[in-house]
Formats: sequence, C-alpha cells, structure tokens
Amino acid sequence: MEKVVLLSLGLFALTACNNPKSSSENTDAPTTAESAAVGGEKDEHGCLVAAGETWSELKQSCVQIFDIGQRLNPVEVADGEAVISAFVLLSDDQSKAELFLPEEEETVILDKGEGETYQKDSVRYDAAASALYIGDEMTYKAE
Repeated sequence: MEKVVLLSLGLFALTACNNPKSSSENTDAPTTAESAAVGGEKDEHGCLVAAGETWSELKQSCVQIFDIGQRLNPVEVADGEAVISAFVLLSDDQSKAELFLPEEEETVILDKGEGETYQKDSVRYDAAASALYIGDEMTYKAE
C-alpha cells in the first residue's frame, strides 16, 4: 500500500511539472526576459558589462582589461579593506599608456616621456618599475 501511495505521488509530481502553458499564457509576443539582449547589459560603447568588458580609447574597442593590461595594486591597503587594482595598457607602438583607475569613470591617457615613463599632469607611470605615481606619491605598483 505504501508503495502505491509513493508511486501515485511521484507520478502526480512529474505530470504537474510537465503541464503546457494554457492558451491565455501562450502568446506569440516575446516576454521582457526574452526580449533582453543575449549576453547581458551593454554600456554606451557596446561593451558587455557582465563579461568584464570596458572601452579602451587606445584600442578603440571593448577589452577585458584584467586579461590584457598590467595590474597595479594599491601600495597601502588598510586591514580588512578590499584590494581594488588599477590597470595600465600600452599602445601598440608604446607611445601612450591608458590608465584605468578604480575611482575614475573615464580612463586617463598618458604620453610617453623620457625613458620608460608616461605622464599627464600629476599622474606618472614608470613602466620600468611598474609603479604609478599621483603627485609625488607612489600609489599603485605591480607585485
């Protein structure tokens, strides 16, 4: 008797899960979820935010900066504080560097100076040392 009850409940559960939509639910119009872009939300440049893409002015395309850029970690991090890295990307001819700072919406384009340094205003990247200076203070460095 126990097996019959369990078998009946199992069959009921399977058929309940396999019910087709009623005719009032079955329309040809796409739902909101179906009409959303496949792959997630895109920014104003068409970069897939969910895929970690961001717009690069130097490359003039969407890039995953964490894959192609040089990661620079903060020099000073308080205990228990999350480490949020900056990234730098060099142009193909290495005449410019694009800086992706975590606290900035826009990237900063640095021009090559003497040796392996890139600078714009008070921001300077020393490629030889993999260090970023804001003002005279080293704020980010590659590990």
